[in-house]
Parts: sequence; structure tokens; C-alpha cells
Amino acid sequence: MTTSLHNSPLYGPVHSRRLGLSLGINLLPDDGKCCTFDCIYCECGFNHERLPHHTFPSREAVREALQEKLAYMATAGQLPDVLTFAGNGEPTLHPHFVDIVDDTLLLRDQYCPQAQVSILSNATQMHRPAIREALMRFDRTILKLDTVDPIYINKVDRPCSSHYQVTDIIRHMQAFKGHLFIQTLFMHGCFEGATVSNTDEQFVGPWLEALQEIQPEGVMIYTIDRETPAPLLTKASPAELDEICRRVVNAGIPCTVSY
Repeated sequence: MTTSLHNSPLYGPVHSRRLGLSLGINLLPDDGKCCTFDCIYCECGFNHERLPHHTFPSREAVREALQEKLAYMATAGQLPDVLTFAGNGEPTLHPHFVDIVDDTLLLRDQYCPQAQVSILSNATQMHRPAIREALMRFDRTILKLDTVDPIYINKVDRPCSSHYQVTDIIRHMQAFKGHLFIQTLFMHGCFEGATVSNTDEQFVGPWLEALQEIQPEGVMIYTIDRETPAPLLTKASPAELDEICRRVVNAGIPCTVSY
């Protein structure tokens, strides 16, 4: 297994399949993973295999690193298309997440006002009002929803809290009034002797119904692109992804595909 971790508090810039030239902001420790999910396809590995020993980067460290990097990129004439909160787990777990969002938006406006500020989040902290309000301030709030099937969620996304309810997540997503993107991974394979394919009607149909309830600004569907901690996972085919995308678009929701 060659899963990887990201530097903290910044990494990249990298050419994202979905976002363009992206400067990554990692609010988690740089030596481990800190997440409320333990997805079997996570490029950072399983939670228990990536226990961090370092602390969260401080608000000051994030602000200073970002200001220095953006100033350098401005001088070099290569400003990012997007500043993306992602990294070694769930960004909203940082104790000063809201303050760091404030700092980042100010620095974006100062150095690269044309750039968007995005976040990749698993949506598990949306029950906290301050987190919801901060997420609504992003240009692109990209929230994970691989399925609405609780059995599949517990098998693949593996929430760390027994209180996780996908119905609550969908209800919070509806409150965004369309100012969000849904991110969904489709794949094939097996894990611990059970199939984890989610491209058939059993999963796609109810997921589409949830999308119509949420009415997101857009949907991003993708498949496995990097090494996964579970070794028997395989890509969904381009034909499968294209067909799912067609159904989303036919439901009146913009959709993009990353193969």
C-alpha cells in the first residue's frame, strides 16, 4: 500500500481534475490522518494506520504560510485558480476553522481576487451552526454524498460516529439553497468479502432522488484515481460514469465527470 499524506499547512499547487490549478490548504496534522470517516478508498489510508503525533497547524501558521505563498506566486505570475481546503482528513475538525476561513478569504481578496476558495468536506460537521455558516461562505462548497444507503455508508464511508444519519446530512444540505456541490465516487470491487460496487440502480436511483431534494449547484462524479488502502477496489468504467452523468443532467442538475 502506497497511500500518501499531504504537507501542512499548504501543499501544491497541483493540477486538480476538477478545479484547475489548486493550492491545497491542509488544516490537519502533517504526519497522520484525522477524519470523521474512514473510507476504504481514501488516498490517505485507514485511520488506524495513520494516527497523527503532530498537532493541528495553528491559525497563525496557516495565515503566515498562505500569505507568503500567495505573495511568491503573484511575483512569479502564476496565481492559483482555486484555494482548496482538503488534505489529511476532514478540514472542519480544526478548532479554529471558522477563523481560518476568515483569514483565507481576506488573503484571497488581497492577492488573487479572481481565485475561488473551495472545500472538500464529508459534511459530518454540518450539525454545528458555526460550521454551516462558514461553509456557506465558500465559492465552492463540495460535500460528499456517495450514496443514501445506510448499509453501504457503514461499509464504505464508515462514519466514526454511531450518530451519523444520512437523512440529517441531506436535510442540512437542503438548507444551503443550492449553494453547494455534491461529490460522489463510483467504483467496483469488494472489501472484507462483500461487494462495494455502487453503480447499479439500487444505489443510483435513490441517490438521484436525494439530489433532486438537495438541488445543488452541480454534481461532481468521479472514480478511483490513486492507490487505495483496500486493495481489491477498481474503477467504474467511463461508460458507467457517462450514463450516471446523463441521468443527473436530465434531472436538471449540472454534472461533471472525472474518469
